[in-house]
Amino acid sequence: MAEPGSLRGRLLRRLALLLALILLLSSLSAYWSARHAADTAYDRTLLASARAIAEGLYADDGKLEADVPYIALDTFAYDSAGRIYYQVLDLNGALVSGYESLPAAPPGTPRTNDYPALAHFYDAEYRGQSVRVVSLLQPVSEPALTGIAEIRVAETQDARERMARELLFGTLWRMGLWSFSALLLVWFAVSAALRPLESLRRAVAERASDDLRPLPEAQLPRELQPLVSALNQFNARLRGLFERQAHFIAEASHELRTPLAALKARLELGLRAQEPHVWRSTLEESAQSTDRLTQLANQLLSLARIESGARAIAEGGAQHIDLSQLARELGMALAPLAHARGIALALEAAQPVWLHGEPTLLNELLCNLVDNALAHTPSGGNVILRVLEPGVLEVEDDGPGIPLDERDKVFERFYRRHPQGAGAGAGLGLAIVGEICRAHLATISLHDAARGGLRVRVEFPPQGH
Repeated sequence: MAEPGSLRGRLLRRLALLLALILLLSSLSAYWSARHAADTAYDRTLLASARAIAEGLYADDGKLEADVPYIALDTFAYDSAGRIYYQVLDLNGALVSGYESLPAAPPGTPRTNDYPALAHFYDAEYRGQSVRVVSLLQPVSEPALTGIAEIRVAETQDARERMARELLFGTLWRMGLWSFSALLLVWFAVSAALRPLESLRRAVAERASDDLRPLPEAQLPRELQPLVSALNQFNARLRGLFERQAHFIAEASHELRTPLAALKARLELGLRAQEPHVWRSTLEESAQSTDRLTQLANQLLSLARIESGARAIAEGGAQHIDLSQLARELGMALAPLAHARGIALALEAAQPVWLHGEPTLLNELLCNLVDNALAHTPSGGNVILRVLEPGVLEVEDDGPGIPLDERDKVFERFYRRHPQGAGAGAGLGLAIVGEICRAHLATISLHDAARGGLRVRVEFPPQGH
């Protein structure tokens, strides 16, 4: 692909192309106007010459004679750009004076209305040259001679062409000069108009890499304000992302540091003991702590995967997935765990439910919801996984539920309802679920179950959204 050029250069090139097109059209118009002006001027001179010749007609012994004055041909005879020919025909069409075989007017040639004369103007070929001819019908009224004589005066087109070219070149020279001046003025005007953009570029280039403050929008042209506003919105989102990442890293560090310190202290105490049963107890407690740390690390990795998965969805990398099949596979995988805890795990998914999503994230969402339900359902209870049309997922359990005033907090990272309780988790399960729902533009809500437990409802956007 060709590299994009300068905005100033692109604008000037397009203006130059437009001016060249206008100049071409103007040149054609100027040529025809110049040629019309030349024809008008030279036609008037042709007619004047014919009239001068007509004034020299007289009758002698019943015959028409012509006394052609020198002034009638003087205008053309010594013009280096062209030549003039004339012909005088008597009442019967016989040659009286002038050049032979001068072309007659073609049939149907209209009489000119521009001059008070019986004159016809037409173009013809004579002696291998293009000529402009005027045919003047001159009434003759003499005692012995009465009728209409014809006077033809022809001029080569060279003088007309030269006059038209001079008018055209003069027009083109002036228009070209004006066009160049216009482009030069446009160059300065565009440079002045782009000065705020250059100032904005310098302001962005001079900033530190971590400076995400809003760019100033005051004193900016109206056309640049939407761009700066969009950049400020992007910076605000980026600043929020960085702040969330920093907050998350700080909290994750704290969450990892505390259990790791406790694990190390427990191991050190076990190493000081001399009794084997103390060693065994220390190893069992350490194994439990390691399991919790492993779960915490996996959840932290899941949060990291959500970022890349959400970016893939935003960039069009979502797949066509059957949510019913995904729930069925997860239910079969977790059935042994539910059975070991004495919990009945049921799946209600009568037909395929298709949606666009990222399969790894959706599997993580299902796993967290079902695992959370199993963790809070007592032995002998029930967990129901439902997939409904159109794109609705529900997980219902028989656990203690969540009070109304805490239902918004459980989606916050590291929020625990019972921080010191037995089996307390890291507070990331529902936070992960909430992030995955946001990545899929889905809505999640918590409701009371029919038997007093919790019902989690996830609604995905309709197909095609």
